[in-house]
Amino acid sequence: MCRSIKTLRPPATPEVTDEDIRAAALQYVRKVSGFRAPATHNREVFEHAVDAVAAATQDLLAGLRVRGSSAH
Repeated sequence: MCRSIKTLRPPATPEVTDEDIRAAALQYVRKVSGFRAPATHNREVFEHAVDAVAAATQDLLAGLRVRGSSAH
């Protein structure tokens, strides 16, 4: 499942969208939790985890400095 998470940093992905980040976060939470979709009683914590991973991913990508790239 995590193999479907694509590299999001430039130059592998020149333009990363919020949807790209959310999809990667969702795949990560699915893999770690072992659930493709959460049960109703786990939905809130599952969605919170996806939001947290997406935010951490955004922070990571914003802070990365790629050698040889004029973007940063």
